[in-house]
Amino acid sequence: MTTRLPVLRTVLFDLDGTLLDTAPDLAHALNQVLIHQGRAPLPFERIRPVVSHGGKALIELGFGIDELDAGFTDLRRQLLDIYRANLARETRLFPGMEQVLEGLSARGLNWGVVTNKPGWLTEPLLRELGLYEQAACVVSGDSVPERKPHPAPMLHACRLAGCEAPQCLYVGDAQRDIDAGRNAGMHTLVALFGYIQAEDRPEEWRADAMVEQPLEILDQVDRLRQLV
Repeated sequence: MTTRLPVLRTVLFDLDGTLLDTAPDLAHALNQVLIHQGRAPLPFERIRPVVSHGGKALIELGFGIDELDAGFTDLRRQLLDIYRANLARETRLFPGMEQVLEGLSARGLNWGVVTNKPGWLTEPLLRELGLYEQAACVVSGDSVPERKPHPAPMLHACRLAGCEAPQCLYVGDAQRDIDAGRNAGMHTLVALFGYIQAEDRPEEWRADAMVEQPLEILDQVDRLRQLV
């Protein structure tokens, strides 16, 4: 007689724009680079939607250049140096996310992080916020050779968290997050409270559901746990 696997055992989160509201500190870092280069800082509202796409996208936004342009690498290094020195200046869990993590624990589920952010930024940030030790796994952009939307980081997280991909829910705010979760065979959820750009069409990402605020994640968790 075969034993039926639990429908849900682990919830994995993207980091920037899903688990943590990192936009204020990344916006601060970009604006400091702009000021150092004699340019005017950008309004926070322009920077916020780009944050999930990393340092390269922020430099492209701030300076209108791409990584083939001379000086791009140095500007990105300046951005990351400033950011590393101010990782948790204003960064916090999204409102309601602390209750989500507590709710997962109360339901006997564990949780982890899968991000494209490099480990030298991810781990210190989670440690500063007291979250690193709570996580069942932390997979950064350099933990395995591939990055999202490739399924390899997702499957690596499953191995660390002690679950199978079909027992996992991945929550993210970018199409590559949903693609990565789907490619790995996970349930997926779009965090509409995250850093969604105006041109994004999350309704076309083929996620299992979308949530407007963190506490709705628990509703989706309960729905999945009731599936037979």
